[in-house]
Amino acid sequence: KLNLMNSITRHDMANQVTIIRGYAEIATEQISDPAVLDLLSRICSAGSIINHMIEFTTLYEQLGMNAPGWYKVDDIIKHIDAGDITLTCHCPGIEIFSDPMLERVIFTLADNAIRHGEHVTGISIRCEHIPDGLCIIVEDDGVGIPADKKELIFEKGYGRNTGYGLFLAREILAITGISIRETGVPGKGAHFELHVPEGKYRSIS
Repeated sequence: KLNLMNSITRHDMANQVTIIRGYAEIATEQISDPAVLDLLSRICSAGSIINHMIEFTTLYEQLGMNAPGWYKVDDIIKHIDAGDITLTCHCPGIEIFSDPMLERVIFTLADNAIRHGEHVTGISIRCEHIPDGLCIIVEDDGVGIPADKKELIFEKGYGRNTGYGLFLAREILAITGISIRETGVPGKGAHFELHVPEGKYRSIS
């Protein structure tokens, strides 16, 4: 019942925000006063942010709703459209026990590289066995993450867009005990490490 109520409320809120933004855009076409146009622009911007918040609550509500399962890493990569950027995967036969939203995590990392890497030409995903599990490394050749931002990027609301992508990614991974951190060298590209504990990954032929 709570999920149904939340869904209906979100839908109604989204409709009202659309109306607000629509009227603001109509007013923009009929007004020439710079000060008023600036206020209308702020209204539209606030409406856009509210829409992103509504979308986030929809995604967050889905966390843990479906049972975790085994997902093949290279199959997930095949579904990502990186445009002109070269996307490579070196995780042959590796399956991860994760929430079904694992694909969103990988997509978020690739999308962030494309959006914020500035001059990214390649994104690579590889799997390395480590003493206490498996490390999935997602890295690019962009500008990287400043040293003082490596933890901030995982906080809710931080960032130039919605600020929910990496926060949600960490929450999704945590459901099955997978951790994520950024260890890249600033100026030499982002380098995300997903630590998968023993028992939560397997190799298939």
